[in-house]
Amino acid sequence: MQDARITSDELIGRTVTIIDCTDPTWVNRSGVIIDETQRTFLIETEQQQKRIAKQTATFAFEHHGKTIIVKGNQLVYRPEERIKKAR
Repeated sequence: MQDARITSDELIGRTVTIIDCTDPTWVNRSGVIIDETQRTFLIETEQQQKRIAKQTATFAFEHHGKTIIVKGNQLVYRPEERIKKAR
């Protein structure tokens, strides 16, 4: 399921699962987004922190009890621009 509201929401602090990625070692890994830039997320897992390019992955977020699938290229904006864009 896709939901435009998640793309306009604050993502730092959210738990995310990478469901598709050009780096196959990151597929099906989960973690918490601890930083966001225009093109990347810094994701913290139990073992490490890893910076993931947004446009190379597809992400799954939990939002109001539903799993929302978002392709990374829909998130390639500065966080403040992405949030303003939806208003």
